[in-house]
Amino acid sequence: MAEREFKALLVTGGAGFIGSNFIHYMMKKYPEYKIINLDKLTYAGNLENLKDIENNENYRFVRGDICDRSIIEELFSANKINAVINFAAESHVDRSIEDPGVFIQTDVYGTFILLEASAKYKIEAFLQISTDEVYGSITDGSFKETDPFMPNSPYAASKAGAEMIVRSFYKTYGTPVLITRTSNNFGPYQFPEKIIPLFVTNLIDGIKVPLYGDGMNVRDWIYVMDNCHALDLVLHRGKIGEAYNIGGGNEKPNVWITKTMLKLLGKPDSMIQPVADRLGHDRRYSVDCTKIEQELGWRPETDFEEALEKTVKWYLNNEEWWRPLKKSN
Repeated sequence: MAEREFKALLVTGGAGFIGSNFIHYMMKKYPEYKIINLDKLTYAGNLENLKDIENNENYRFVRGDICDRSIIEELFSANKINAVINFAAESHVDRSIEDPGVFIQTDVYGTFILLEASAKYKIEAFLQISTDEVYGSITDGSFKETDPFMPNSPYAASKAGAEMIVRSFYKTYGTPVLITRTSNNFGPYQFPEKIIPLFVTNLIDGIKVPLYGDGMNVRDWIYVMDNCHALDLVLHRGKIGEAYNIGGGNEKPNVWITKTMLKLLGKPDSMIQPVADRLGHDRRYSVDCTKIEQELGWRPETDFEEALEKTVKWYLNNEEWWRPLKKSN
């Protein structure tokens, strides 16, 4: 499969957790690429994530909302953008339960605005960053890319809706789209509302960690840089119009994650605070990654437990990054 080459990338949501790690990855591997980072800078967007590259001549930050057609039109008309990587999304399930409308607006309508401009300016690739949550929960086995969507939270439904819009632009207008459905990422710069950074930072401060239900909800974990490698391969070599599952092959119940972090931080099990289960809480996520392995030769390279320990140490060593975020949240 021929490899695509790009000159200018528009990365939306690039000040967030996965987006900022992806920008670091791409600038290191493709220093000749120009990268425009469009981010609304909501609570989860943080320019401190990218402070080390803010003066790079091939990097530019623009503050703006993907739902704002005028900003999107200006970016596309003034820059020779030939690829879009859309990370921009509301992504926290608990927040989606409290305020689903914001998720529908950003995740579905915002994706439409980006696709509209991408079709008009005839870009070479539109990579939609989706999630394994679109499939819903599975008791046995693993979801394949051809399995139907059964989202169970407003967040998952908004991402599924975005994918439908993406597919429609491919089928109707020939927009060169690609989709990735990734399992739970972890690593540095993750906003401390997600389970790993929330629990680590709580434990550092001697605060108990809230564990939903019986703690046996299973998630597949992938280190963020392994995901970035997969996204790189899909962007450059993935088959246009196709979706790719990306999983770490590390299925663990939440109670295992919790107790591992307690052990790494030398804390007792009494620091666990059981709480009522989340509404519509999916029991298990699992994706079959055979397609990306066979077509693109990708496999996760990072040892899970080593990466988890490295992540815990990062939060221990970077209090100046996360402490202001916890105070403002």
